[in-house]
Amino acid sequence: MTEEQDCKSILLTPRYAPEDEKLSVVVDHLTFGYDEKIILEDVCMEINKPGLICILGPNGVGKTTIVKNMNKLLKPNSGHVFINGKDVGQMSHLDVARVMAFVPNSSSSVFSMSVGEFILMGRHPRAGYTTSERDIQVVDSAIELMGLQEFAGRDVRQLSAGQTQRVLIARGLVQEPEILILDEPTSNLDVKYQMDVMKFLKAYARDRKIVVIMVCHDLNITAAYADRVLLLYGKGVYADGKASDVLTAENIRTVYKVNAEVSDCNGVPQIHLIPEYD
Repeated sequence: MTEEQDCKSILLTPRYAPEDEKLSVVVDHLTFGYDEKIILEDVCMEINKPGLICILGPNGVGKTTIVKNMNKLLKPNSGHVFINGKDVGQMSHLDVARVMAFVPNSSSSVFSMSVGEFILMGRHPRAGYTTSERDIQVVDSAIELMGLQEFAGRDVRQLSAGQTQRVLIARGLVQEPEILILDEPTSNLDVKYQMDVMKFLKAYARDRKIVVIMVCHDLNITAAYADRVLLLYGKGVYADGKASDVLTAENIRTVYKVNAEVSDCNGVPQIHLIPEYD
């Protein structure tokens, strides 16, 4: 094994847990609202096996809201979220961070620090305030996996939006989570990097045997890579399953209020939106 392969392999080692400690995310009758406006109502869902799960839906339907309830960034009005059988509401934020990493869709750093230092911050739930040799190796591995070698010493404030997005993903990876949540991680990336990131996340979930939950807007990217699709609408989960079962012309028309044709390309749904003109 080469030094480069060894570096990468640190973050690709399969998750190990006793058989009685099954990986799971359970949303149990969750209701959440901002002030008087209810966004999610009596939502129930369960994720109990590794894979890439994509959450879709129109703006304002509660995609980011539901994942922030999962990792305790928001507190539900009623209901519960259970991570590996534990009630998130009863866990400390540090305990949640040791199991679950959250990658936001943007970041505004007001401090001058290098890309490497910024990614190293993601090790805090594991390492505390000390830095070991392994912490450095894990950071190097994430930099390698995200193709950030040339930016490692650059001030994070000098990066483009797309480069920053990859740095945020790397910071999530170094937490070595059992559950990785990403909020629109491909929104600032060009087409090549969108596909590269989706391909990586799908393989990462499979190889490490973890859950990757991703909020997404792109129907075709989701259809191509997701192991499971959750389509949100009407304050809850409107459809749940394989992309071919969820991303139908009828569901797209109901949820997004647009007409579409859905064709099959080597077993992958291809969504063609039908434009309307005045």
